[in-house]
Amino acid sequence: MRVPFFRPAAALAVGVLVVVGSLAACTSAPEPPTPEPVAAALAAGLTSGDLNAVVFDGATPAAATDSVRNAVGALSSITRTVTVESVTRAADDANSATAKLRWTWNLTGADGAWAYSVDAKLARAADQSWHVAWSPTLVEPKLTATERLALERRQAARGSILGANGEVLVGLKDVYRVGIDKGRISADQAQISATALATLMGTDATAYAKTVAASGPAQFVPAITLRIDDPRIAGKTAAVQAIPGGAAMPGQAMLAPTATFARALLGTVGPATAELVSKSGGRIVAGDTSGLSGLQLRYDLPLSGQPGVVVLAKGTDSGGAASSRTLFTKAPVPGVSLTTTLDRTAQDAAEQVLTGASGVASLVAIRPSTGEIVAVANSPATNGQAVATTGQAAPGSTFKIVTSLALLRAGLTPESPMSCTDTVTVDGRVFKNYDAYPASKLGSLPLRLALANSCNTAFISQRGTVSQDDLADAAAALGIGVAYDTGYSGFVGSIPRDATQTEHGASMIGQGRVTASALTMAIVMATIVHGSTLLPRLVDRPAATSPAPGGDADQSGSAAEGATATAAATAAATAAATDSPAPKISPAPTAPPAPAKPLTPEEAQALQGMLRGVVAEGSAKALAGIAEGAKTGTAEFDAAGVTKAHAWMIAFRGDLAVAVYVADGVSGSQTAGPLVSAFLQAYAG
Repeated sequence: MRVPFFRPAAALAVGVLVVVGSLAACTSAPEPPTPEPVAAALAAGLTSGDLNAVVFDGATPAAATDSVRNAVGALSSITRTVTVESVTRAADDANSATAKLRWTWNLTGADGAWAYSVDAKLARAADQSWHVAWSPTLVEPKLTATERLALERRQAARGSILGANGEVLVGLKDVYRVGIDKGRISADQAQISATALATLMGTDATAYAKTVAASGPAQFVPAITLRIDDPRIAGKTAAVQAIPGGAAMPGQAMLAPTATFARALLGTVGPATAELVSKSGGRIVAGDTSGLSGLQLRYDLPLSGQPGVVVLAKGTDSGGAASSRTLFTKAPVPGVSLTTTLDRTAQDAAEQVLTGASGVASLVAIRPSTGEIVAVANSPATNGQAVATTGQAAPGSTFKIVTSLALLRAGLTPESPMSCTDTVTVDGRVFKNYDAYPASKLGSLPLRLALANSCNTAFISQRGTVSQDDLADAAAALGIGVAYDTGYSGFVGSIPRDATQTEHGASMIGQGRVTASALTMAIVMATIVHGSTLLPRLVDRPAATSPAPGGDADQSGSAAEGATATAAATAAATAAATDSPAPKISPAPTAPPAPAKPLTPEEAQALQGMLRGVVAEGSAKALAGIAEGAKTGTAEFDAAGVTKAHAWMIAFRGDLAVAVYVADGVSGSQTAGPLVSAFLQAYAG
């Protein structure tokens, strides 16, 4: 008989308790949170400026966000990153930790970046979450609650523009910056003073008053920048200062030898325009000094160097006085000097000659042996426009030297006969010679005499001998119409390849749609003297270092309006050490493509002989003993129903080729010829 098995209730309960206890022993308690995620959130919040995801001791997330924004101050627009370098738990306190954060600021002008580390104190609260102890030192290691970051930009000493033999053409010179200091007077008085000052200095009073009105309440607003020896300021400093708010502040500016010296070519320097700032990609900021036109604008990148930066902590001390601490400094890197081929003596001579020119006139001189452009000058009537290099006008009979080359290539010789008549008709249009053409030179003439006497009809009569393409090829051989980047604002001429019969006839004598500048025709003459294809040069690589002194010298130029900015250069190259290689200029000039039919030495020799004949027995006799060879040019044009004429003269003497253009003259020999003569005698002796 089986005996039933019974377990006491107490024993059963104990068994249950044992089982439950065993289950509890097998399930571990959750790990308390670590400080690393909070450190990462803090770094992310400091980077973005939004700290709402972080819990602070001593501040709410919103208050901490506001405090960081205020502390960052002027650096708020600067790209920054904050990363976690390490998180270290306290050895003697499991509830404390320190996060080391790395701040990195991408400061424009600094070589690399401004970087530093800060410590963030973390503490574990009763609910096991980690909090951050708020402190302004989270932004900068020694920042106080009354301080905020400030940024100052220090422009570099600007590079000079050099001429032949390294002579400084544009460098720092002492000036007076004449203007109104609005911080010393009321707004109403500023308007009255602006008008008075502009009137005293002979500038536009209305425009200056508007500029003053639009400027800040404590700003010094320059009206004009003048050399210290400028007669417009001599003896007037007391009168300027007698005007309420008026001041003549001494300083320095990048200036050429004179106010007109190659101004259109070299350009000007002054406060950067809003357009330049917006197109610079951040390289130029409001308040910077920048190239405004000419070479100063195109090569602003190497000339301006790299700006320096200073980061400050500004606030108040315990006494309430303003305080400032320097936190970071990066010295500016001076700009490099731009070397040109301009010859100071030649440029002075050219400008002196054109001072007496009537109306718009320009002159370009080139050294044929090297292609160096030694002078680029414009008359006062051009009002600062680069007519010498960018002007576009019919070259008239100076172009007959191009037509002569085309005829030589077609089989003619300098002695080949041509028919010079009073008139010639092409497709219904009547062409004639210039009004003073000598009757004794009509009839059958050899090519050399047709050129010497500039017989229009003789050249037009050969229109069936050479095509428009032949003319264009001959022009290209002499440097006309070849597209390339000269390194400055330059127009090297244009001749169409498609032309009607009438246009072709006009092209034979440099009219119709044929256009050129003084630069163009100087290249033509220099190429012929050189004897083969010539590469005209103006801009060389910058010198390795700038002769301009360093420091914080005022480099403001005049407030002249700048020209439209060229495309921003893509590569900066500056050198701080004297043994550094000369950096490349950017954007760099390019060489012209080789012409399809280059000029041969034999062709050049024939053309030189024919040009000598123009001086010996033709329309340039007035240059006998002054120039070896020359060609006159007169191109008629209609001006509101009145027939006027462009006057040209191109010439050579030794290793010098020159072209002069006068927009409104009588003839090449009467108007342009005397200017060429005066220049050659002044410069070549």
